Amino acid sequence: MIGCVRQYGMTLEQLRIFVAVAEREHVTAASRALHVTQSAVSAAIAALEERHGVKLFHRVGRGIALTEAGRLFLPEARAVLARATMAQTVLEEVGGLKRGKLRLVASQTIAAYWLPPILVTFRRLYPDIEVELAISNTLDAAARVRDGDAELGVVEGLVDDPALAQWPIGEDHLTIIQADAELPHKISRDWLCAAQWVMREEGSGTRAALEDYLAQFGVAPQDMTISLVLPSNEAVRTAIEAGAGIGALSSLVVAPALLAGTLHAVPQDVKPRSFYGLRHKERYRSRAADALLDLIKQQHAME
Repeated sequence: MIGCVRQYGMTLEQLRIFVAVAEREHVTAASRALHVTQSAVSAAIAALEERHGVKLFHRVGRGIALTEAGRLFLPEARAVLARATMAQTVLEEVGGLKRGKLRLVASQTIAAYWLPPILVTFRRLYPDIEVELAISNTLDAAARVRDGDAELGVVEGLVDDPALAQWPIGEDHLTIIQADAELPHKISRDWLCAAQWVMREEGSGTRAALEDYLAQFGVAPQDMTISLVLPSNEAVRTAIEAGAGIGALSSLVVAPALLAGTLHAVPQDVKPRSFYGLRHKERYRSRAADALLDLIKQQHAME
């Protein structure tokens, strides 16, 4: 209905004035209620009548009363003003974080281990904001942000996409793990090439981080002996616990298994890896997204 008002040249202010006059049947009373001059009230009514070729009020002496056209128009004008008020309320609530939806996408390690405590705090601070979290590997997560399916992404590696802004947002480190308690005294290129590896799939940030680390030893992906490629951290961890070989996963993922003794950490010196925030450079960023990013920044500063 608001779109119709624009189409036919009416303004919300003209409608407010018309309703105020109709309800009071008095121009002066309406002008006082609206804090505008009597001439402004008269001009608004005259503009409506002239544009549409109808009379909205009978003018008898100093008194006025609605014409039949005015009586028909009054409920429609009230309805438009009510819708406009509702629309304004929605914007105010969204801007004030009293309503809205925040769509996120995160890679597996982040979505399962790093992000949930942050989202719990966010929910406690902003209970009226609905958070929708999708889980994808790093490349798929970047595609969802680029295509507008998610407003923000948090991934485990850098993404080569000029449409996306990306920045460090957190960190963890990889741990090379095996089920056998007998650990090598020193990691060498020969040992890394001879090991049976259980790997995440192509496009995974965990896999990319592992390949970067192994490159320090001169080990290329084609040099590795890969026994299994699995699509989730949990599948990789479970396969390694069952004796399928060795692998590398986030310290967040393997910490419980290391404590339980079902997995053992291979001696290593893997530098921390960064998690990266992603957003589209040209899309609007909501107040809810800003609030979440501020919370992440605060929590990261305390670590």
